Amino acid sequence: QVQLVESGGGLVQAGGSLRLSCGASGRAFTFSSNAMGWFRRAPGKEREFVAGISWTGLGTYYADSVKDRFTISRDNAKNTVYLQMNSLKPEDTAVYYCAAQSNIYYNIAAKYHYWGQGTQVTVSS
Repeated sequence: QVQLVESGGGLVQAGGSLRLSCGASGRAFTFSSNAMGWFRRAPGKEREFVAGISWTGLGTYYADSVKDRFTISRDNAKNTVYLQMNSLKPEDTAVYYCAAQSNIYYNIAAKYHYWGQGTQVTVSS
C-alpha cells in the first residue's frame, strides 16, 4: 500500500512563505520512478494543478498562477517532494495535495495513481 503524507501547511500572512513536504512510502512503490505533482482545492472550487516534477527532478512544470512564486523539488534519497511557496496571496488559500504517477501527464489529475490526504494552507490578507 502506498502512502503519501503532506505536512507544512498552516496560516500565513500575505507575502509570506511556506514549505510543504510530502513523504512517500510503500513496499511496492519506487519513489524515484514516479513523477510527482501538487494540486490544490480552494473552497467552492475545483481541484487544480499547481506544480509537477519528473522522476529525475530535471523537469518541472507550473500553473501560470504560481509560476515565479512556487518551486517544486524532490529528494529521491528521502522519498520526499517539496513545494516552496513564496509571495503567498489570499487566493492561494486551499487544501494542498501531493500525488504520484508513473507517467508524465503532470497537470492531469486523473493520471495520478496515488494521493495524499492534503494539508491546509490559509493566507490572510
